[in-house]
Amino acid sequence: MRHIIIGTGAVGGVIGGLLASAGKDVVLVARGAQLDAVRAAGLEVATAAGTVRVRPAVASGHQEVDLRPDDVLVLAVKSQDTADALAAWSDRPVAGGGTAAERLAVVCAQNGVDNERAALRRFARVIAMCVWLPATYLEPGRVSAGGVPVPGILTVGHAATPPAPGDGLLSGYAGDLVDAGFRAPVAADVMAWKYTKLLTNLANAVEALCGSLRDDDSRALAARADAEGRAVLRAAGITTLDDAAHDAARSGFRVEPLPGRERGGGSTWQSLVRGTGSIESDHLNGEIVLLGRLHGVATPVNAVLQRRARLASTAGLPPGGTTAAALLAEADR
Repeated sequence: MRHIIIGTGAVGGVIGGLLASAGKDVVLVARGAQLDAVRAAGLEVATAAGTVRVRPAVASGHQEVDLRPDDVLVLAVKSQDTADALAAWSDRPVAGGGTAAERLAVVCAQNGVDNERAALRRFARVIAMCVWLPATYLEPGRVSAGGVPVPGILTVGHAATPPAPGDGLLSGYAGDLVDAGFRAPVAADVMAWKYTKLLTNLANAVEALCGSLRDDDSRALAARADAEGRAVLRAAGITTLDDAAHDAARSGFRVEPLPGRERGGGSTWQSLVRGTGSIESDHLNGEIVLLGRLHGVATPVNAVLQRRARLASTAGLPPGGTTAAALLAEADR
């Protein structure tokens, strides 16, 4: 099995780097300064277990990768970039005949719940991944993950009806993740995991806009976003994990600071720090807003967070540009 990591940022870099460190066949697809750095000196991945530097194959895009029948495509781009990535890779020819969409599996190693639906429009086999991975893009060529006792928990499962019995792709893929040091349970109800993770990700915009989740107002804002999310999912009849199952799945897992590699915030916070010009709030808070409109549930807090995060990204603002009190007041209006 060869792992094609499409999007070598924080999450993609840690997953691909640790797979390569475990001796797996990996291609890292990167761009810009990250591409230049990895091509020049490899990729450094720091975890609580130590720091490794790997030098797998690197590509700037689909045009530089000749696909093989044993390839697995791993989407590690942000949700707002999924459509472009699928368009670029789905019709690529595979050695021996057919296209990537017809013959290869694609793994959605992403936050949000819409990527799998987008992938299923093109790909016959889609694997959903619920990513519990405190990954940080430190600088070009360097990423880290402060998870303990494993770098992260990557729950995987078929996004739609599984293939015929005897298809060992999913178990083989999960086995490679375990070899790389991750906890990688296989779940028949993987989308319930992803909807549960979506609820926790609603606070990402709070952290990015307010700078942290440490004060009472920020926690209150995050709690209201969560309450809206739970109400919406109930109205839509969408299943999530119960609290006991969720806690058991993450039992013993915690995040610890790595010396010299401090984690400032989550993925949305990192998008503002890096000034990427795009942000995933439309696919996190925006998912709740969408479902709320479809099912008649008011979602004022998530609507404010969605809009304000998007505006902050477009304007190139750093984290902490507003206060939770101001956002709460805006939602209440």
